[in-house]
Amino acid sequence: MRALTWIGTAAALAVATPGWAQQAPAPAAPRYAMPFTATWDMKAAHGDTYRIFVSYPEGEPPEGGFPVLYVTDGNALFAAFAETRRMIGWTKGQEMIVVGIGYPTDDAYHVRRIDDFTGAPTTSPAYAKFAKEKNGGWDRFLDFLTVELRGEIGKRYPINAQRQSLFGHSLGGLFAVHTLFTRPSAFHTIIAASPSLFWHEALTLQEERAFTARLREGKGGAVARLMVVSGEREEAILERWDAEAFAKRMEPLSAFGLRVQSQVYKDEGHMTVPVRAISDTLRFALTWP
Repeated sequence: MRALTWIGTAAALAVATPGWAQQAPAPAAPRYAMPFTATWDMKAAHGDTYRIFVSYPEGEPPEGGFPVLYVTDGNALFAAFAETRRMIGWTKGQEMIVVGIGYPTDDAYHVRRIDDFTGAPTTSPAYAKFAKEKNGGWDRFLDFLTVELRGEIGKRYPINAQRQSLFGHSLGGLFAVHTLFTRPSAFHTIIAASPSLFWHEALTLQEERAFTARLREGKGGAVARLMVVSGEREEAILERWDAEAFAKRMEPLSAFGLRVQSQVYKDEGHMTVPVRAISDTLRFALTWP
């Protein structure tokens, strides 16, 4: 009888005090902060604001300063690049700075990338739904990257101005190719991963023909070295076909100063190519001269 009375009393207390039988939710844990990183928002001269992510080495810089790798789509890609940079940096002589350029959001991608990474609306039927998005701002974005942002990074960190590299994936890869074609000496190294060369194919081919002609005529001056990578399982197969064909077209220009490396990653799709390419990208960017 006493046991039954105790059970009845406990049940009554539970009904009378609803929180009695439930634990209070644990307070939210703080976000993880990556070691040796910094982030800030930076307003460009053209009015747009970018979120800048930086991963930097410990200790003293090498003679001449640290090499720098700029990574587009920083919201999505910076963290993976930063941690790999830290691991590779355990080897002496392999230290560098990684700078991610993104947008003031927690989303991985932002629609503004269409404007920043393209020169015109898409002409590809597969991407017609994006044709009305703001576009054509790649030279404005390139000015921000090579003048304003590079200057700000130089103020904050000891960098080597001669060892600046650029990584872009997908539309960012298209932007990287445009950078090579129009400002071939702006970077020491350019990595184009699964570049969306078909976005506005005629415009891109026009730039390629002009770039090729300048090099063949000896008017190219200094030119970045180039790496082109793609995935065996690219969902839009043109991104593999075009990347392979593009690399082959660039290879003969080695006689005119362009150094080219290319690779197709086995079993990788479009969205996994950047992760697979990180170590290759860092090592390629660190190769000197």
